Amino acid sequence: MAKTRISISLDQRQAERIRQHAERAGMDLSAYLVHAATRQMAESDAIEEQFAEVDAAIARAETEAVALTEEPGACSEELTEQQRRDVEAALALVHGTDRQSATTSGHAG
Repeated sequence: MAKTRISISLDQRQAERIRQHAERAGMDLSAYLVHAATRQMAESDAIEEQFAEVDAAIARAETEAVALTEEPGACSEELTEQQRRDVEAALALVHGTDRQSATTSGHAG
């Protein structure tokens, strides 16, 4: 297979550390860098594959959320006071306490 040359730039300190690690691994610099990059790509591919379903579910939820009312209190007239507090508490769990303080003070966060 034909080889392709890739040129990279890095500071002297980084280059020396990489050379030292390559030597300790018993590899030349090119082989070490290819091995490191290949390993990183395999890890990234595995992570993306493992989370593909979650990412798709998030994308679907975000698409569906666009159609929802942005202000959570917009339909609160139909809720009892306790139900409204329960909804706000649940939203605070999802969005964090900053969201809760913003909604209770009357300002959307």
